[in-house]
Amino acid sequence: MELPADGSECTPMSMTPIVSIDSVRKNFGIYTALDDVSIDIHAGEFFSLLGPSGCGKTTLLRSIAGFEQPTAGDIRIDGRSVLSDPPNRRPTNMVFQNYAIFPHLNVEKNVAYGLRRLKLDKAEETRLVGEALERVRLGPLGKRRSSELSGGQRQRVALARALVLKPKVLLLDEPLSALDKNLREEMQVELRSLQKDVGITFILVTHDQHEAMALSDRIAVMFDGRVAQVAGAREIYRRPRTRMVAHFLGGMNFLSGRMIDDASETATVGLDGLGTVNVAKPAGFMAKSNAVTIGIRPEKLRIVDAQDPATPSFTGKIANTTYLGQSTQLSVTLDGARLQLLVLTADPQASELPVGASVRLAGDAADMILIEEDAPSARQ
Repeated sequence: MELPADGSECTPMSMTPIVSIDSVRKNFGIYTALDDVSIDIHAGEFFSLLGPSGCGKTTLLRSIAGFEQPTAGDIRIDGRSVLSDPPNRRPTNMVFQNYAIFPHLNVEKNVAYGLRRLKLDKAEETRLVGEALERVRLGPLGKRRSSELSGGQRQRVALARALVLKPKVLLLDEPLSALDKNLREEMQVELRSLQKDVGITFILVTHDQHEAMALSDRIAVMFDGRVAQVAGAREIYRRPRTRMVAHFLGGMNFLSGRMIDDASETATVGLDGLGTVNVAKPAGFMAKSNAVTIGIRPEKLRIVDAQDPATPSFTGKIANTTYLGQSTQLSVTLDGARLQLLVLTADPQASELPVGASVRLAGDAADMILIEEDAPSARQ
C-alpha cells in the first residue's frame, strides 16, 4: 500500500467543521442504513467515505446532498442545519458515478446548464464557463459534443459543471469507478491537484482502499451503517483500530495472545506458541479480557538467516509463493502454531524459494499493534 510520496497527509485547512454530521440515523423500513453516525469534516479537506458495498457510505453522501432525509439526527453545513433545505438550496454540488452529462449538449452547454437558473448575462456566463473549463484543462474542447469525449474527458466535464456554481462542498459518488486502471490512476492525480487548486471541501465515496489512501486528508471507514474509524491515511493504515479496519485497509497478519502486563505505555503480550513481545498501546486502548490480538502488515515481516539476532522472530515453512513483479508474496506456515503468515518482500531471491523450504521471519515490535475486536461509532 503506497502512501503520499511527499510524506504529507493533508493540505492546509480550517479546523472549523464545514460539515457536521450529528447522530444521523437512516432507516428504510426495518433496514438501518445509517446507525448513529457522527463526523466533523473541515473546510478545505479532501475527505473520503470508505467501505464495502452496503455499508451506508452512499446513503450518507446523499443525505448531505439532500437526496435522502435522515430518520434522526442533524446535518449542518457551515454551522446551519440543512435538513429542511432541498438539494438545489444547499451549498453543495454532486458528481454522480455515471457523470449524468447531457449527450445532446456540447461541453460548454453542459457546464453552463446549472448557471441558467441564476439568470446571468451572457458575457458573465461565458466567462464562468471558460474559467471552469480551463480549470479542468478542457478549454479547447468547449464546442465538442459529449458523445465525442473520452471517459476521462466526460469526468472532467462533470467536475467543471459542478465547480462552476462554486459550492462550499463538492460531493463525489465513486466518480472514477467506470475508468480503466491506468486512466483511473491518472484522474486520481488530477482530482487531488484540482482540489488543492480550488481549495473547497471534497467528500468522496469509494470502495477502493488505494484510491482513498491516494486522495484523502482523512478517511472514515464504514461497516454496517456505522463509522469504525476516522483518521489520516497514514494513521489509519499504520494504526487501524479494529480487526475489520485492519483487514479492509490491505492485508494484515493477526496473532492471538494473552495480556501479561499493560501497566505502562507498552504492553507485554504472550503469543500463542510464539513467545512474548512488547508492543505499544494505542491511545485509549482497553483490553476487554486477557485474550488480545496483535496485527502486523505483510511488508513489515522480513526473511532473516538463523544467526540474525532480530526479535521477535518466527520459523516456518513456505506453503505458497506468488510472484507480483516488483515484490513476492509468501504464505508461511509457522512451526509450533496452527497459523499462516503472509510476507510481502521486494527481495528478488524470495521468488526462487521452493514450497516446503524452511524460513525464519523477523518483525519489529514497533510495527506490531494491538487490535480491538470492535469499536463504537463516535464523533471524530
